[in-house]
Amino acid sequence: QVQLVESGGGLVQAGGSLRLSCAASGRTFSSYVMGWFRQAPGKEREFVARINRSGDSTYYVDSVKGRFTTSRDNAKNICYLQMNSLKPEDTAVYYCAAARTWYSVNRRASEYDYWGQGTQVTVSS
Repeated sequence: QVQLVESGGGLVQAGGSLRLSCAASGRTFSSYVMGWFRQAPGKEREFVARINRSGDSTYYVDSVKGRFTTSRDNAKNICYLQMNSLKPEDTAVYYCAAARTWYSVNRRASEYDYWGQGTQVTVSS
């Protein structure tokens, strides 16, 4: 089992940057595929990005490609989401999640076993 705690959210102007962190408990962090999702008010939870266990394979939803980068440090049990060129439509609660099973893309929320509590990101225009 793993517990996830996100941090780094906040209020930023359009065009700005934020880096989200997801700290994981436990000694098996490197065995999990890590994903990032977001949920805006009145909308369904949306896949944003995922990174494989070793950190050498990433996948992004089209709307964030070229602006967001996910990475991980397995020695520190932390996963990151660097968000650049933020837009008002990026405003949402952002969640990190951990999946025990590799599905190549891992873009479905149902494929993840553990979730953090979420961190709010607000981008003003």
